[in-house]
Amino acid sequence: MVNYFDGKRILVTGGCSGIGRETVLELWRLGANVVALSQQPDNLELLNKQYPTIATACVDLSDWEKTKQAVDSLGIFHGLVNCAGFIKTESFLECSSENFDCTMNVNVKAILNVSQNVARKMIEHGIKGSIVNISSQASKAALKDHVAYAASKGAVDSMTQVMALELGPHGIRVNAINPTVVMTELGRRAWADPEKAQTMLSKIPLGRFAEINEVVNAITFLLSDKSSMINGVQLPVDGGFLAT
Repeated sequence: MVNYFDGKRILVTGGCSGIGRETVLELWRLGANVVALSQQPDNLELLNKQYPTIATACVDLSDWEKTKQAVDSLGIFHGLVNCAGFIKTESFLECSSENFDCTMNVNVKAILNVSQNVARKMIEHGIKGSIVNISSQASKAALKDHVAYAASKGAVDSMTQVMALELGPHGIRVNAINPTVVMTELGRRAWADPEKAQTMLSKIPLGRFAEINEVVNAITFLLSDKSSMINGVQLPVDGGFLAT
């Protein structure tokens, strides 16, 4: 797939850390004109210094109007990866209104906001694009202390299906990726405790967590024409977790 995305502009939210950053770099390697959008100015600056040809944009995705203005100013895209996310684990009984609202604003409303803007321009310019939303296995199976996060990812799955239904007639495909625990820097820290990790690993038939590149490979597949008849799916990248 060398230069597979040559001539394509692709926007990646949450594009300067974790899965988002690796997605940006892989798309860049494949020839795409990539824009990494994030609310982390220091990480965006570092990314831009390391890879000057990768464009960056800084905005707080929980701010509806500023996000709308920022995305609108970036122009036309052939692809979009909604990778930005927020998580703060709390039990159901302890989950605060503030945490719930913040989670929904970043994980759900921001996808609506960014995707509306990108899709309208795709339609206006006759672009048969692809949108990939990053969901989670938490939308499909209960995880302790993940009530706000799980609710947000369940919303992402449902929104993905409606987007696929309504944008499909314009030739725009919309799909979701539902990963298990991924070995990002944050993932390694969060699951460093062997006892905690083993509880989760015992439910994964492959017996391990996902590596970042395994999620990125699924994202690039869904962005590409190799998945041209795939629309409205929620693709687990979970080693079989949801099969158990």
